[in-house]
Amino acid sequence: MVEISGQCEARFNAVKDLMAQSIAAGDDIGASFAVSLDGEMVVDLWGGKLDAEGTQAWQQDTIVNVYSTTKPMSFLCALVLASRGLLDFDENVALYWPEFAENGKEEVKVWHVMNHAAGLSGMDVMVTPEEMYDWDKMTGLLAAQAPWWEPGSAVGYHAITQGYLIGEITRRISGKTLGQFFRDEIATPLAADFHIGVPDSEFPRIGNLTPLGDGEAEAIVDSASIAARTFRSPFSPARYSWTDDFRRAELPALNGHGNARSVVRTQTPLACGGSAFGVDLVSPQVAKAVMIPRISGHDMVLRIPVQFGLGYGIVSDKVPLAPNKNTCFWGGWGGSLVVIDQDARLCASFVMNKMGKGTTGDMRAISLLHTVFAALAD
Repeated sequence: MVEISGQCEARFNAVKDLMAQSIAAGDDIGASFAVSLDGEMVVDLWGGKLDAEGTQAWQQDTIVNVYSTTKPMSFLCALVLASRGLLDFDENVALYWPEFAENGKEEVKVWHVMNHAAGLSGMDVMVTPEEMYDWDKMTGLLAAQAPWWEPGSAVGYHAITQGYLIGEITRRISGKTLGQFFRDEIATPLAADFHIGVPDSEFPRIGNLTPLGDGEAEAIVDSASIAARTFRSPFSPARYSWTDDFRRAELPALNGHGNARSVVRTQTPLACGGSAFGVDLVSPQVAKAVMIPRISGHDMVLRIPVQFGLGYGIVSDKVPLAPNKNTCFWGGWGGSLVVIDQDARLCASFVMNKMGKGTTGDMRAISLLHTVFAALAD
């Protein structure tokens, strides 16, 4: 039997058993799962190995790249700025970033950027994975880029570009890069072991992801489609996540490193009216605003139905992740996931190293989540 370490309230023992079964069956190599309820950690589990060969165990302080589960960290940065009266989601991006007002982007709103509706899901200029680490180059190209559709009229997942867009808005307002702002204003106060731009000193704790292959995001038949163009440039194959330069870079849409515990610690305030673990992170008004739908429809990149509030996806009949209405979520390429349920005052996250096929979470995380809600319903 696979050993699962950590702590877990007795009512959630089925979660522990399910994790062990998943690893034993080979669905996972190593993984972590955490849940907070009403601001208290009630599940904090980890187990398995750091590689398919089983040479090292997943430890309590193991961190891995969570891909787009990084995005909720950038959302929090924007929500903190809004709570302080420094950012208005209904204002034009150009108010904060004047150079952005080129090529028909004068009236692109901040909420368009938050909700993948800015028409900037990719770029016409081809960039290499290494060029993605050059912040000024990437934000300069995005400032000059013309939207691929009328901003605010439709949704197309800004898989990589969203991080630069939110990050540059954050930098223009705060004077700090998003990685610095996140560390100073969110991770450190909340004692969350999550990094956007990992210090070299933490490299020994990082477990490499095990990808299915690098063609997943590129396997789109229509090369002229918004989806194909989005993943053509910019795009970073999964194997780049093993490199030091990738880990050091600040890529707020895709290279955050943490584990389930650290993801939950960052997002729990949003589940609890804006405050948790002794930290008043965002205002109650801003926390509630996250759950108000601003745009919905068929995502041209993900090719699934979506509904967005402020950054986060919102559960619906088509995305039934939780039984409660006021629940938001986001996931990462390969299977990581975070869910924030304001009705239950619950936050849950799954982080793993074996990548699955999904870009926004998969059944490994969803099964664990449903087990948690089943236990709460008993």
